[in-house]
Amino acid sequence: MTTLHSESEPARGGLLAQNIVHFARALREAGLPLGPGAVLDALAAVESAGIGDRDDFYTTLHAVFVKKHEESLLFDQAFRIFWKRKGLIEKLIAMLSPRAPSRRDLKPAEAGASRVADALFKSAQDGAKPVPSIDLDARLTMSGAEVLRSKDFAQMSADEIDEARKAIKRLMMPEDKRRTRRFAPGGRPVRIDTRRSFRRSLQPGGVIDLEFRSPIDRAPPVVALCDISGSMNEYTRLFLHFLHALGETRRVSTFLFGTRLSNVTRAMRARDPDDALARCSALVVDWSGGTRIGEALARFNRDWSRRVLGQGAITLLITDGLERDSLDRLEAEMERLAKSSRRVIWVNPLLRFGEFAAKAGGIRTMLPYVDSFRPIHNLASMDDLCRALSRPEGSIGDRKDRLLAGE
Repeated sequence: MTTLHSESEPARGGLLAQNIVHFARALREAGLPLGPGAVLDALAAVESAGIGDRDDFYTTLHAVFVKKHEESLLFDQAFRIFWKRKGLIEKLIAMLSPRAPSRRDLKPAEAGASRVADALFKSAQDGAKPVPSIDLDARLTMSGAEVLRSKDFAQMSADEIDEARKAIKRLMMPEDKRRTRRFAPGGRPVRIDTRRSFRRSLQPGGVIDLEFRSPIDRAPPVVALCDISGSMNEYTRLFLHFLHALGETRRVSTFLFGTRLSNVTRAMRARDPDDALARCSALVVDWSGGTRIGEALARFNRDWSRRVLGQGAITLLITDGLERDSLDRLEAEMERLAKSSRRVIWVNPLLRFGEFAAKAGGIRTMLPYVDSFRPIHNLASMDDLCRALSRPEGSIGDRKDRLLAGE
């Protein structure tokens, strides 16, 4: 990032405008979709409203740069980090406004802070010398792998997210093969293979040796319904990496929903997981938008359930359950989904909060129709999900019964 201008430069010679431009670039690096037009609007808004104090300046830029509710978190972190550097905002207010500067700081928010800091100081870090890693005593501190395993996806920096993707690839996928009704030659003799036995009897040699068939053990298919609304964005993206890895051991059908339902199963079959996610993003037009869970489930039950929920399929539902439409329709579609699936496992990042309670109407409506209710916010919770798929009965981390009991 270009070095911020110092106090020694002319106060009204473009100092404020140039720093607003640098701030907009940092927001774009952090993930906010900002173009040149937004920067020009911000400059015009600040010129019209002035910067009486820090809160006024924050509100003016927020009104221009933030278009969605979920973007407020990143903006808040970026503003707090960028304008606090060497008291820059206080200096600008002192130079450009007759009012005394306010020293009140905005309340910090943890989620997204590391990623914002990476975006703000990316260029400065590129030119700096690498910092040597220090191995600390494992008896007194947590190792880097342990920290990454327990860290919330929304709080990870860009480098940590990259490491998390690699760790997901190394996860031990569930061993939950089940006996199917299909048979194959060989194995433990269970049933006589009449066709192969008669074919062998046509060969000269006298004694007929019977051929046998044994049942096939196969992992059940998985059908994933993933919420891609703004509040679920970071969690769903990494969960798609998990589904891509899971697809190497079984058949996985993937559907994304926000305001509409999109089948991205073919896109997820790309060999490279990043390429698969890029194809998904190209197919989906409502990414990081709103969410209509009931309508999405109705579309799935009507158009896709009979095609993909055969052979004892397990349904993985990732959503926060915050539904605003009709709860009666949501209940009816959840009941139909539960009857069509061998098991319905609901993974919800809101369970990362220890004081979580099923108070929202959508959550209370959906909970009775799922077989398991689990968190999905870090690598440890993904590992627990793998173990839950392998050993469904009494698996660790299931909070459905406790929430239904009101605990």
